[in-house]
Amino acid sequence: MLEIIIHGRGGQGAVTTAELIAIAAINQGKYAQAFPSFGPERRGAPVVAFSRIDERKINLRSKIYDPDVVIVLDPSLLSIIEPSKGLKDGGIVLINTAKTPVEIKKLFNLKVKVATVDANHIAMSEFGRPIVNTTMLGALLKVTGVLSFDDIKGPVIDRFGSKLGAKNMNALQKAFNDVTVME
Repeated sequence: MLEIIIHGRGGQGAVTTAELIAIAAINQGKYAQAFPSFGPERRGAPVVAFSRIDERKINLRSKIYDPDVVIVLDPSLLSIIEPSKGLKDGGIVLINTAKTPVEIKKLFNLKVKVATVDANHIAMSEFGRPIVNTTMLGALLKVTGVLSFDDIKGPVIDRFGSKLGAKNMNALQKAFNDVTVME
């Protein structure tokens, strides 16, 4: 089972990201879950979303404590969360930042595999706003191989429509190409 935690802020699309991952996996005949966890619902407040994907039926109904992947949509959250907490051996922390994995590992004393991509820059070039949720999906596809572009394209187009969906797919592709990973 692949378990993913997505850290973001209200309005950044963490919940949408979790849902898109689950929908794409289900469309491929896999089992999946997506669910959020947040306190007061307000724009800018920290939000955590979860996704699980498996080849077999998923009977767990709890939040994820030991993820395979942690995605951080907003790098300012790194000052209040511990992204590698509970990370399984061989797991990866994927962060939206202009910094390199080396810089992030040193800055936050991370001893795990780290991947970074400047999703804000990509989103600004595609949308004119730093909405990074689908952009980060591209990086997720690259670092995990859990889904393909074809798997995610249908759910993205269904969610955002053809015009905005195409922009999201462009951003997704750019992040796939630009993500940098360090063991």
